[in-house]
Amino acid sequence: MHMQGPVGIFDSGYGGLTVMKEIVNKLPQYDYLYLGDNARSPYGPRSFNTVYEYTLQAVKWFFNKGCPLIVLACNTASAKALRSIQQNDLPAIGPDKRVLGVIRPTTEVIGNFSRTKHIGLLATAGTVASESYKIETGKFFPDVKLFQQACPMWVPLVENDEYRTGGADYFIDKCIDQLLGQSPSIDTILLACTHYPLLIDKIKAHVPEGMKIISQGEIVANSLKDYLDRHSEMEIRLNKNGNRHFYTTDSAADFDRQAAKFYGSSVSSEQIHL
Repeated sequence: MHMQGPVGIFDSGYGGLTVMKEIVNKLPQYDYLYLGDNARSPYGPRSFNTVYEYTLQAVKWFFNKGCPLIVLACNTASAKALRSIQQNDLPAIGPDKRVLGVIRPTTEVIGNFSRTKHIGLLATAGTVASESYKIETGKFFPDVKLFQQACPMWVPLVENDEYRTGGADYFIDKCIDQLLGQSPSIDTILLACTHYPLLIDKIKAHVPEGMKIISQGEIVANSLKDYLDRHSEMEIRLNKNGNRHFYTTDSAADFDRQAAKFYGSSVSSEQIHL
């Protein structure tokens, strides 16, 4: 008989809280542990090997906390580390556990949103460089053309509370112009970074009328529900007390101040060391 435990949700910092918010809204009955590796954030500019090492450390921490299921609510970790962890590490450290990401559930449905089959993607440089979205989207929607644009200034704008200012408009407009310049037929834009939903009002102001803007939180939440519906052997291993606990590798006070804008309500976190 397996011990029961919470769902682990991991991100390099705060952005994964936008995903956790949607997961909790969809599946409020489960217990959740959130970990933000804020001390080593951002992951976007880091090498594949470094992101893999950091993410694996977090996965092991979640396993030690009793989590049978982990969601990497971080596009960079999903792009640079998930496959290696699933294929090379889980058989040794957690053959009965599962680690899921945000890329596959998104690419399984993203083609359904577009009429023209020309889709734009806004993400960190690391996610764009990985080509993960192009590869995975091609598996499910061979007729879709995916156009990518890295937005290196967007995460700092959010984390430094500059995302509502007029100065943010310059960087948002610049990246959107670069993306839309790649194809006049783009009718859907995927926000492939969990920070970007905080910029959605400004993004909408800078795109043509009728453009679809897709955030990942609801997609990932729906996918997780579907996964648990199909895998009762995992679902019965999850605690159902409605508890949420938050952890960070940096200052808990700083995390709590920033987290509310991503999560939509106040949190109280604890600092840990990986």
